[in-house]
Amino acid sequence: MNSLVLASLLPVILLIASGFAAARLGWIQPSSVKDLSNLVFLLLTPALLFHTMSRVHLEQLDFKPVAAYFVAVGLLFGSTFLLQGFNRRAAVLALAATYSNTVMIGVALVTLVYGPAGLVTLLTLVSVHSLVLLTSATVMLELAVAREQLPGAVPRHALTTVFMAVKNAIWHPVTLPLLAGLLFARTGWKLPQALVTPLELMATSFSPMALMLVGVTLAFTHVGAHWRPALVLSGVKNILHPLLVFVLCRWLGVQGLPMTVMVVAAALPIGANVFLFSQRYSVAQELITASVAVSTALALLTLTLALMLVS
Repeated sequence: MNSLVLASLLPVILLIASGFAAARLGWIQPSSVKDLSNLVFLLLTPALLFHTMSRVHLEQLDFKPVAAYFVAVGLLFGSTFLLQGFNRRAAVLALAATYSNTVMIGVALVTLVYGPAGLVTLLTLVSVHSLVLLTSATVMLELAVAREQLPGAVPRHALTTVFMAVKNAIWHPVTLPLLAGLLFARTGWKLPQALVTPLELMATSFSPMALMLVGVTLAFTHVGAHWRPALVLSGVKNILHPLLVFVLCRWLGVQGLPMTVMVVAAALPIGANVFLFSQRYSVAQELITASVAVSTALALLTLTLALMLVS
């Protein structure tokens, strides 16, 4: 294995393994996972995103790599509906095939490997990632639910569905601090040091906490009888998605660090929000749970291959 790739991934692997070992040794109980997840997702994540984006100006952001990323997303999203038909299951599977764990794993990995420059590139994607994908999935799911309603039931108006989806995507622990950080950067103001110091400490602690939480979650997740379809879905997400992004970046002339970060982002495992969608709409819950676990474990291999491809 390329020594640079190994040196980049080894801290990530060790942090995930330490969380896995802590859970297996009984130091962390299953009942505590939700509390740890809330700590990372609702406190440390907004602190990191606001702290980073509050020092970035919109004119410094390059959305061309993001365009290449979302062309690949659109191809996979549309192909899933063509194969599965227009229904709730297809919408959830399409989301699973395209929605990366850009925050819990992606931010931690890119920060460790590529530093601040790579993080800004990734956060340019993150700033619209959830907004576009979660909104699209919500609209598709609500429209599919409307089609499946019993005769005589009053369906929700399409514009209401779109409005609710956009509102939920913006009022989110990822999207809101990103937008707030960018708006704060536009003012030219400076935060007092009494606020900067705790923000920096929380931002620094995000990566190790998030990666150890991934290991803890893996230790308590049972794949069961769904491992075969979960492996197929994980292959689409972890292998086909980054390959499409790589080809499209080359075609659109995106090179260097921006291309690298987009390919790595596409190679990330399925994000946990997909599981929440499957639960909310009561479709493919066991398959999505298994797929998140398999995709996360498989990512140790596929991220290595992606880093070697773009290095």
